Amino acid sequence: MKEALLYEKLAGGAVRCHLCPHQCTIGESRRGLCGVRENRDGVLYSLVYGKVAARGIDPIEKKPLFHFYSGSLSYSIATVGCNFRCKNCQNFDISQIPVGSKRIVGEDALPHEIVAAARHYDCRSIAYTYSEPTIFFEYAYDIARLAHKERICNVFVSNGYITEEAIRTIAPYVDAINVDLKGLSEDLYLKNCGGHIQPVRDAITLYKGLGVWVEVTTLVIPTLNDSEDDFRGIAEFIKSVGVDVPWHISQFHPTYKLTNLPPTPVTSLRKARDIGLDVGLRYVYEGNVPGEGGESTYCYQCGELLIRRYGFRILENNLRDSKCPYCGAVIDGIFQ
Repeated sequence: MKEALLYEKLAGGAVRCHLCPHQCTIGESRRGLCGVRENRDGVLYSLVYGKVAARGIDPIEKKPLFHFYSGSLSYSIATVGCNFRCKNCQNFDISQIPVGSKRIVGEDALPHEIVAAARHYDCRSIAYTYSEPTIFFEYAYDIARLAHKERICNVFVSNGYITEEAIRTIAPYVDAINVDLKGLSEDLYLKNCGGHIQPVRDAITLYKGLGVWVEVTTLVIPTLNDSEDDFRGIAEFIKSVGVDVPWHISQFHPTYKLTNLPPTPVTSLRKARDIGLDVGLRYVYEGNVPGEGGESTYCYQCGELLIRRYGFRILENNLRDSKCPYCGAVIDGIFQ
């Protein structure tokens, strides 16, 4: 166990966690909503520090990050737990374990061992992903600081449900983040995720303002967030953060507790992409549908193909020093 960061002690042995917007007040021998932070004798502990429940070596495009060291590898890790209860969670088998069974599982791995493994496998970055990295904050924080000393980048793949205090603590060591923006509906966040929309909007804006490279993903779920108004509202919000923020629009597949809805039609993804480009976003991508044409990068100025992708693979890269070779436009992002 590791004593948690970002909490305060209250009267009667209780504590209040300041890691995410739930701001859980946790009594003696109780856990927060995430299921992985426990009050023991008035001290809040992280139960998942050094407990890797999943790991892998992924292309950075899988995160998805299309404008951050394209074509590189990312050493990806996760612990169990999450501060959301998304009915469509694709990784519920690790994210929801502490809620149902109260079990904390994982392979022991200290921060320096994660960094050493990333270097051994020639990974340009370490990705904190699969489950929600906010809930293993202390572990990610210690790894990230060591990684930066070794010139290895850090990438968060997050639901964005995190406090300003936590963002400002970790941001100096986070190089890029993909935030899952599920929509702009408070009702959707409450009923499908168990949270609120405003903290996510605030997190995206703050990460961008602090100089972290930001990309946004929206999983398009039929009947829940697939109207033209939904697409336009999301695109306009992203534009308000920055026209250079890439927007990934992903296809939903029935899973976990949301099996009554059909997969997202490709036509819906295409409509969202068209709306995003019409609103003025420079880079809009269709995800989870390899070969459909919406996964490649085009110059926002002249329209020429710059990076041709199939799934997570780069088939052609025409960038020259982060510039379009046809018109000279600087393409936003961090490229090799």
